[in-house]
Amino acid sequence: MARAMTLSQKILALHAHLDDVVAGQLITADLDMVLGNDITSPVAIGELEKAGIEGVFDSKKISIVLDHFTPNKDIKSAEQCKKCRTFARRFDIEHFFDVGDMGIEHALLPEKGLVGAGDLVIGADSHTCTYGALGAFSTGVGSTDMAYGMATGKAWFKVPSAIKVALQGKPAENISGKDVILHLIGITGVDGALYKSLEFTGDGVKHLGIDDRFTICNMAIEAGAKNGIFECDEVAEAYMKDRYKGKIRRLTADNDAEYERTIEIDLSRLSPTVACPHLPSNVKNADELGSIAIDQVVIGSCTNGRISDLRTAAKILENRKVAKGVRAIVIPATNEVYLEAMREGLLETFVKAGAIVSTPTCGPCLGGHMGILADGEKCVATTNRNFVGRMGHITSEIYLASPYVAACSAILGYIGTERSFGK
Repeated sequence: MARAMTLSQKILALHAHLDDVVAGQLITADLDMVLGNDITSPVAIGELEKAGIEGVFDSKKISIVLDHFTPNKDIKSAEQCKKCRTFARRFDIEHFFDVGDMGIEHALLPEKGLVGAGDLVIGADSHTCTYGALGAFSTGVGSTDMAYGMATGKAWFKVPSAIKVALQGKPAENISGKDVILHLIGITGVDGALYKSLEFTGDGVKHLGIDDRFTICNMAIEAGAKNGIFECDEVAEAYMKDRYKGKIRRLTADNDAEYERTIEIDLSRLSPTVACPHLPSNVKNADELGSIAIDQVVIGSCTNGRISDLRTAAKILENRKVAKGVRAIVIPATNEVYLEAMREGLLETFVKAGAIVSTPTCGPCLGGHMGILADGEKCVATTNRNFVGRMGHITSEIYLASPYVAACSAILGYIGTERSFGK
């Protein structure tokens, strides 16, 4: 009889063709998708070239997304992207995304139906764990592992132990997945889930939309986790319908699966949350920070650049103005999000409010382009990391927040929520 397993362990066992796996076990497993971007793919391609490998295992199971420095910001980034383009043409990589058909990778792959429930996905980007929102085991790897995955369709894994996150209650208005994950990271710290699966369950899950779940799984890595994952339910299936090109596999954890610990979160008790410099775990109530003046707001990224995020921001910015001296930058995560925001009039709302709208890009999140911070500047961002120098100068400061808090702060000129409007 097979041992009891967590959801993540079941997916790994399935792809390793084993009856069961246990935490700490080393396995080799078949991959459903291998992902790279314009920073990590050139390194992986170089490793293939050095090894003399003249092909890929399946051109339909590799995705290369040019999103970090695209459109190219300088000569170096142009050369990196050229290397990716040449490789994609040579090996007929079906899922290659560039200017004109682009998006931020972790919003784009689910949108295009390239990842789904029960899949095993690796990506040479740490936020590949996003796809756990659909019930996939997805995790970030290095470029060498990406190269091996592209060549063989396999990867090695140390089977992770797990932490159960039991979500209860219904969140209040303007509380989103960003508040949930920041609250959790405040509990665990940035290494409290190191190389563990964060498995989200409980009655509160039904109150979280798919975009909330994407955000939560996206930032599982900020707690040190190997992956974050929700069981596939009707919400996930509705998202995948007419998108996902594979077979939906609704796996569930065994009732007697072993977890290292259980963390209980009452969603009804959460408040708008901000992670202050210089760690995602340094969390505070947005309304208790006082008047911290800001220079910039960024609404976008693989964490919070989806259409629901832009709708939230536009609702706050409509018929209001961005505070004098604040630069507000809105970045739709994909071209489809951009078009939908255009159809709904959201882009006009942003521009009339005094914000700018960028092409889809990771850009400012990693201090790449489209919003780099200068000496001493402060930014409220819907991105996922606020380490020293992450978005520019080492003396700059990043405050991580939801699109709701970010939009409110853009209006106020300091960190806060609607409670401070009119004061």
